[in-house]
Amino acid sequence: MVHNNRSTRLSEKPDISDDLSSGLRVTWIGLVVNVLLVVFKLWAGTISRSQALVADAVHSLSDIFSDVVVLLGLKWARKDEDDTHPYGHARIETISSMVVGLLLVLVGVGIAYKATMSIYNHDVSRPGPIAIFAAATSILLKEAMFWYTRLVGMRLKSPLLIANAWHHRSDALSSVAVLLGVTAVYVNPNWHLADAYAALVVTFFIVKVGLNLTWLAFKELADTAPDEAIVARLTEDVRAVHGVRQVHDLRARHSGTQIFVELHIVVDPELTVREGHDIAREVKARLLAKFTEVTRVIIHVDPELQEEI
Repeated sequence: MVHNNRSTRLSEKPDISDDLSSGLRVTWIGLVVNVLLVVFKLWAGTISRSQALVADAVHSLSDIFSDVVVLLGLKWARKDEDDTHPYGHARIETISSMVVGLLLVLVGVGIAYKATMSIYNHDVSRPGPIAIFAAATSILLKEAMFWYTRLVGMRLKSPLLIANAWHHRSDALSSVAVLLGVTAVYVNPNWHLADAYAALVVTFFIVKVGLNLTWLAFKELADTAPDEAIVARLTEDVRAVHGVRQVHDLRARHSGTQIFVELHIVVDPELTVREGHDIAREVKARLLAKFTEVTRVIIHVDPELQEEI
């Protein structure tokens, strides 16, 4: 039996100006904080002769680079569709998120290497009270930036902002190791290796977060489908539309913070093209209304097959 398939491509572009403004604002604030911290920790580490604090300042330099990556990612990822990017630029945010994750891994490995060499060489340092104050200040500011950036990232469902939030947290953890180390050495000079051992412990968490962010970005670039629960909910909502008799070949994939959906619906073969199109439009409207992440829907309308005797 031969039957005709009627398809309609439906899409909608979300309003993202407010999201972009919020994301840029929190990132610019983080960039200013990072620049101030780098200058302060370099100055404090130099005058107090704290190798750990100077190394922590170098770590903060990576945060400045991370903020620049985030700013570029947010700006480009929100650009409108064009002839060369018909699906938009959301994947730029995913790539930027992967860069941040890889940067975390590299920074963690670098800290581990320096800590290991300090232990091996039995490096001795005599940091002063200013180093303790600088490390404590860094912890407070970077932890505040972590929660602020994470809050905005969760609200906007931006993996790039969430990745940058964890970069703030990694710097705070690094400063915790510095605080423990310089305090221990200040209290008892015989504990001059305490900061190096603490740094090794913190490195594990930094690398773990970086690998997790990199893996999530890689899965998205590989067009990994959303969770099965989301796909099941999508299917259930399509079936609830009046006139839809069956749903099949439903596919979904992430693109940045968005989800693209393609599916086939089966309708009464006696319907007109207009009636089938109206059902498809209702399916589209339902999915866009109930799933904020869904921004593009492609629907193929198939007539129900009837066996001929």
